[in-house]
Amino acid sequence: MDYQRDQKQLIQWYKKNRRALPWRKNKDPYRIWLSEVMLQQTTVVAVIPYFEKFLKNFPTVQDLASAPEHDVLEAWAGLGYYSRARNLHKAAKALAENGFPKKAAELLELPGFGPYTSRAVASIAFGEKVGVLDGNVIRVLSRRYGLKIEWWNNKGRQQLQEISDTLSSFGNSDSVNQGLMELGATVCTPQKVMCLMCPWSADCVSREKNLVEKLPLKKPRKQSEVWVWKPVVTVKNGKVALVSNDYAPFLKGQMIFPGTISQNDDKPKDYDAKHNITHHDIFIKIAHKKTLSDRNVEWVEIKNLKKVNPSSLLQKVLHKVET
Repeated sequence: MDYQRDQKQLIQWYKKNRRALPWRKNKDPYRIWLSEVMLQQTTVVAVIPYFEKFLKNFPTVQDLASAPEHDVLEAWAGLGYYSRARNLHKAAKALAENGFPKKAAELLELPGFGPYTSRAVASIAFGEKVGVLDGNVIRVLSRRYGLKIEWWNNKGRQQLQEISDTLSSFGNSDSVNQGLMELGATVCTPQKVMCLMCPWSADCVSREKNLVEKLPLKKPRKQSEVWVWKPVVTVKNGKVALVSNDYAPFLKGQMIFPGTISQNDDKPKDYDAKHNITHHDIFIKIAHKKTLSDRNVEWVEIKNLKKVNPSSLLQKVLHKVET
């Protein structure tokens, strides 16, 4: 396999076809890092207005580090997966103090920096010769090299990571990694494949063997879990009682209503509301209490609830109580 030739073809294609995206204007590691975190679970089109608004609020990593957490969460509202925003804030405090490490291995030590984010920032901002591996890259590499591998397992991911690293090892890792992601986002997409626009179409194994629609292999779906949540909603003088969540499997560590939770085999027939977070099917049975014995309760003004926890789950419960 001529990986060096593939690398050159990819870079040439990327330089001609890359989209003009706001985080590509320069090599500022803060902008690159912010875009990579925002782009997890979200599309480029959806992210751009959030990215620009967030940068207006927090133009530098120092601005983000010194901001109150509720302001950061408020600016993040709408992007979901709020643990990303919390980790962004925590990491910003370390980065503001010590500066950006230039190596993926050092970035990996920071909150919220997984293997992908640390490699993306290190390669795009600082030119470290490391490859990235996200959904787009997994799809492109699986198809280009005709790899029927279980990419969700460690062994399969490692095989793909090694190929990605090899492509970046020849240099220009910023263009290689962004090229792979661009190819997966615009040409070699999950539903629509435009092979004639691909720099690798002549050598693509899956195209030759008619495997394009079969690769990458489909990850087995995680079975949904049924949870019955009995939140205790206590409202007093325009404030509501919350606790730090150490008991429910969703929204871990966040401020939620106190209560109890249990996992069921079957969906209950009697409940006040229903909510889904990833693979958790949550059936809500609201409990009302005028007094609370929990000493760790924090009283939060109802009007500030979204700032403390922007999750729509709490709003849904509160709406049920009010109606």
